[in-house]
Amino acid sequence: MQRAATARTQALLVLRWFKDATKLRILALDAGISIATAYRYLHEAIDVIAQKAPTLGQVLEHANAQDWPFLCLDGTLIPATKIAAHGAGAADLWWSGKHAQHGGNLQVLTGPAGYPEWVSPVEPGTVNDIVTARTHVLPWLYPAAAAGLPTLTDKGYEGAGIGIIVPFKGTTLNADAVSRNAAINALRAPAERANALPKATWPVLRRITLDPWRITAIDAAALDPFQYVGGGRRQWSCRHGGRPGRRSGLRSRRAAPRCCGPR
Repeated sequence: MQRAATARTQALLVLRWFKDATKLRILALDAGISIATAYRYLHEAIDVIAQKAPTLGQVLEHANAQDWPFLCLDGTLIPATKIAAHGAGAADLWWSGKHAQHGGNLQVLTGPAGYPEWVSPVEPGTVNDIVTARTHVLPWLYPAAAAGLPTLTDKGYEGAGIGIIVPFKGTTLNADAVSRNAAINALRAPAERANALPKATWPVLRRITLDPWRITAIDAAALDPFQYVGGGRRQWSCRHGGRPGRRSGLRSRRAAPRCCGPR
C-alpha cells in the first residue's frame, strides 16, 4: 500500500507538532497531504514513540540497580481545550478546580537527579492527585518503600500510606517538624523541575488540542528524549523473566519491586 508521504515527511510533521505546537492544518498543507492523513500520521507516530516508554516496574528496577536513595512523586495538569464531557453530578469532567482550567491530571515519578522517569495514565481534571496516585502508582511504591526506597511527595498526598513521605501541615509546627519539612522540600525541589522540563521542551504540552484521553500517549512520547540523559539510551529490559502485569516478591533493596508494572 502506497503512503501519501515519506517517512521523513511524517517525522518532520510530528516533530513540528511537538516542538512548535504547529496546527495540523498548516502541517498538512506543508506536507501536501489531507488534514485527515495528517491526523493519522500524527497519532501513528505518537503511539510508536510512546511504546518505548518504560513501565513503572522497569523504572523501580532501574532505581534499585542504581541505588537511588529516594523517588519523588508529583502531579501535573496538562492543559487541554474544552470538550463536551460531563462527570458525576453534571460536573465538567475535564475542568480542574485547583488550576482553574481544563486538562488532564498526570502523576510524574522523578529520580534524585530531577529528570522525569515515568508518567501515569491520564485522569480527567476533576480527579485530584491522591486519587490518581492510588489508582496508578501507589500500589507499586509500597513494596519499594518496604525494601528501602521511599517516595517524597507534597502535602496533597497526606494519608497516602506507608513509605510515602509527606510534609507536616500546620502553621504552629515545632522546630523538629519545621526542619523535617524543610529537608523534604529541599529534596523534592528536583521534582518540580521534572514537571517543568517536558513542557519547556515540547510547547505542545502547554495545551493539547487533541482528545484529552490521548494525553497518556502524548506525554509518554514526550519523555523519550530524557531517556538519553547520562549518555546513550537506557535499556529497559526485565532481568527477572517477568511478564507485563506480574508482580514479583520484594525482600531487599536489590530485589526487583515488580518485574513489570503499569506503563
